[in-house]
Amino acid sequence: MARLATADAGGIPHVVPCVMAVEGDTVYSAVDAKPKRSRRLKRLANIRANPNAEMVADHYSEDWRELWWVRVGGSARILEGGSEFDRALSLLAAKYAQYSEDPPAGPVIALDVVRWSAWAASPSA
Repeated sequence: MARLATADAGGIPHVVPCVMAVEGDTVYSAVDAKPKRSRRLKRLANIRANPNAEMVADHYSEDWRELWWVRVGGSARILEGGSEFDRALSLLAAKYAQYSEDPPAGPVIALDVVRWSAWAASPSA
């Protein structure tokens, strides 16, 4: 699980939980069939207005020696079809059984990463 942060044209942030798959320096997340208040999603409108985005994935444990996080930032794009869209859905289906059984219709968000940072509480985390 990760969290995708986007901002509108005025810089107002918006954060949503998401699942993701990584290939090279691109992180993919699809709009899926889980219930949503609207199909006009704020994250998509934000990316159209301001492609700067970040994503963070983390792990929490009561044993704080196991804590870690990874944060990426870059420019987001919206994929609505084509070979990259198909590849992204394939990567997501390989990682999440739910997507192999019920592939998302999309669109897919592609985050082209230019900044990576990470932290771990211990070398074993």
